[in-house]
Amino acid sequence: MKKVQLLIATLLTLPLSLWAQVPSPNLPKGMPMPAPPSLSANSYILVDFNSDRVLVSSNPEKRVEPASITKLMTSYVVFHELEEGNVSLQDKVPVSEKAWRTEGSRMFIEPGMDVNLEQLIKGMVIQSGNDASVALAEYLAGSEDAFAGLMNHYAEQMGMTNSHFMNSTGLPHEQHYTTAHDVAKLSKALIRDFPEYYKWYSEKEYSFNEIRQHNRNNLLWRDPAVDGLKTGHTASAGYCLAASAKRDGMRLISVILGSNSETTRVSESQTLLNYGFRFYETVQLYKAGQELASGRVWKGEADQVKLGVGDELFVTIPRGRYDDLDAQVEMRPELIAPLAQGEEVGSVVISIAGEEITKRSLIALEEVPQAGFFGRTWDGMSMWFSGLFSGDDDKSTKVDTSKDEGDEDN
Repeated sequence: MKKVQLLIATLLTLPLSLWAQVPSPNLPKGMPMPAPPSLSANSYILVDFNSDRVLVSSNPEKRVEPASITKLMTSYVVFHELEEGNVSLQDKVPVSEKAWRTEGSRMFIEPGMDVNLEQLIKGMVIQSGNDASVALAEYLAGSEDAFAGLMNHYAEQMGMTNSHFMNSTGLPHEQHYTTAHDVAKLSKALIRDFPEYYKWYSEKEYSFNEIRQHNRNNLLWRDPAVDGLKTGHTASAGYCLAASAKRDGMRLISVILGSNSETTRVSESQTLLNYGFRFYETVQLYKAGQELASGRVWKGEADQVKLGVGDELFVTIPRGRYDDLDAQVEMRPELIAPLAQGEEVGSVVISIAGEEITKRSLIALEEVPQAGFFGRTWDGMSMWFSGLFSGDDDKSTKVDTSKDEGDEDN
């Protein structure tokens, strides 16, 4: 059976400015990549938002207490309900005695108080109010226990396989845990799915009930590129911080769990972000639906099909290594109609110096219906003769994926 590989060689002859999402700094070519920082936190991770590449990590899958980092999942559920139209920002929310008496950080709501959903969200996101979290949970699901079920449902959907939630606040419970990697996944989902509401994570203060409180994420004052996300602390969990920053089009997410102090969690988060922005760059190689190659189709109404990737394909690489990128398309030995639009027919492999960086599915960008009886018969005979007289089991074909000069890159 033939193995057909299409080598995309000309992709990498394009000027970097056409593809790169961020400019390269003036690093000497061939400069060795410094060792990643080593931190004191129990677990941590640094990941690129667009490519999902993990740049730095230590114990990223270790189950730990998340403390108020939990409120990221609480807000995800609330934002989802808002997007579905099940609730609105101006809904009046009753405050129960349980919410009022919840220990820990508070926004200072009271039973019988006139408070709406938007105020509670800001009290949770900016002031880290446990009382606000409980009030939101009870309003959306009837009880905090039922709301925790929703949290676990969405966590499973996001692939947070090492997380389990028992409450909306992050107060200690032996069955309430997550990991640095799962928090990074959740942070990405919040930024991607709810940009309208995510902006609240960058607000530095909020006043309610004539009480002004500052956002506990001190990185918002130290680094203008930082626009979220959330802090957390309990005696058993230590000091935690999930942060996201965007510089020159490149977004990174850092997660610190179990740091020694409030000061340390900030400095260690800044260390991770600075390392990522200084020594890496994120490049968009392909757009969603962009034609990368074409494939020969047998027994179809058309004898060629356009091939590409279903989603945008980003890679994060050491700065200055763009010219070392290599892209290769691997296809099925034979494409036989019918082919459905979006059907997987192979893969796209991106590597540097032989080391695989990422691999994505190659799909048919258009439908190819099956040909009639005579077309299928003719192609069947052609395939038989091709196999009979072909003496080469492996074929490589260079594919031109460069842009036409008239194309615009916006």
